[in-house]
Amino acid sequence: MAVPDMPPLTARRPQRARRRALLTGAIGAFGLITALATAIPAVAAESTLGAAAQQSGRYFGTAIASGKLGDSAYTTIAGREFDMVTAENEMKIDATEPNRGQFNFSAGDRVYNWAVQNGKRVRGHTLAWHNQQPGWMQQLSGSTLRQAMINHINGVMNHYKGKIYAWDVVNEAYADGNSGGRRDSNLQRTGNDWIEVAFRTARAADPAAKLCYNDYNIDNWSWAKTQGVYNMVRDFKSRGVPIDCVGLQSHFNGNSPYNSNYRTTIQSFAALGVDVQITELDIQGGSATTYANVVNDCLAVPRCTGISVWGVRDTDSWLGSGASALLFDGNGNKKAAYTAVLNALNGGTTTPPPGGGDEGQLRSTASGRCVDVPNAGTADGTAVQLWDCNGQSNQQWEQTSAGELRVYGNKCLDAAGTGNGARIQIYSCWGGDNQKWRVNSDGTIVGVQSGLCLDAVGGGTGNGTGLQLYSCWGGSNQKWTYTA
Repeated sequence: MAVPDMPPLTARRPQRARRRALLTGAIGAFGLITALATAIPAVAAESTLGAAAQQSGRYFGTAIASGKLGDSAYTTIAGREFDMVTAENEMKIDATEPNRGQFNFSAGDRVYNWAVQNGKRVRGHTLAWHNQQPGWMQQLSGSTLRQAMINHINGVMNHYKGKIYAWDVVNEAYADGNSGGRRDSNLQRTGNDWIEVAFRTARAADPAAKLCYNDYNIDNWSWAKTQGVYNMVRDFKSRGVPIDCVGLQSHFNGNSPYNSNYRTTIQSFAALGVDVQITELDIQGGSATTYANVVNDCLAVPRCTGISVWGVRDTDSWLGSGASALLFDGNGNKKAAYTAVLNALNGGTTTPPPGGGDEGQLRSTASGRCVDVPNAGTADGTAVQLWDCNGQSNQQWEQTSAGELRVYGNKCLDAAGTGNGARIQIYSCWGGDNQKWRVNSDGTIVGVQSGLCLDAVGGGTGNGTGLQLYSCWGGSNQKWTYTA
């Protein structure tokens, strides 16, 4: 981004044929993912990020700068690859209300018009923020500043009413460090209810737009800042304050690295009844593995509705081209991270061809044994197991358009609970989320209801080993291949 939304880094922490699709990726010396394929045959892989994300009902977007819309290389990539646009700076406070009560939407409209003319939706960023305030606003305080904030929200949202998919209503209102409290800012000093007022004002201004709280360094579930924002959202939901989504900026770097509990963070916010959007993703060094992990974490949580990277090419990044933080290099070439993301998006879909997908065996990567219904049983509640692969009907699984894994045509792979250790069994298909599964390109199969992984109990590899739900941790007993 041209002006950072975060402190300096020093302050930051197919055809129906007999085939096998190998899920696990082999990572080369330079972090190249040489194999990321789907476990269960699905709709033919899409060739662009936005189209691949749409297979699972999500979007994949980018930040656009109005000053670069004259660059044909820039617009060619952006127009081809992404289906959601965020204005990088053009809808912020200083750009839209440079003088008090005098609004200027020329730059914001340029980004908006380019987006819709190219078939894309738009996220609005941002309405209330301690940073990038025009000089006149910086000089206000107390009730005068509070009213100016309300007037600004109304002015901007009325201009774009009915046109914006989601707004980052409030941006970066929580403090860094271990307090878990609010950031000291001129807006905070107008009273602790200022965020609530901003959201209520925004709902009244445009009831159709999703209303988001957006922040950085709220990706790691163990951090105090994450917990502070979580507690605010929980409070808002309990009191009926209108909040629809939480935006995780997800600027990952050495001081604020991707953590394996990222999925827990997404799941925890989603469990409060809000959507989660990854709003400003960039990863210093451009690790393909980390990019794939982020996408798979989002795909594992139904209410993670989309991902946006903060810029198109490395040369467009607010971090500078040397950070190599995005999916395209300065010449517009696709990087290894791009391939990893596209493969993950294509692998994460659970939409098979119309009428259902191929039947085949689910085989444990760790043991080579198949998911099996003991003694070809058909009774509801029969626990499944690992057993030597034999090609019989009790080892033939078909994925449906609803994301079920069916055996015998009418029995579903069913989770008997939502916590670690919940038994995996067969049960008459009835459409519950405990019978729906998301297939990820890292080899995991995740329960839609629980967000937990299909797991061989105790890392077992022998005949008769039971299956359960368990927190995803990357072990080979949670990796599966498919033979159709």
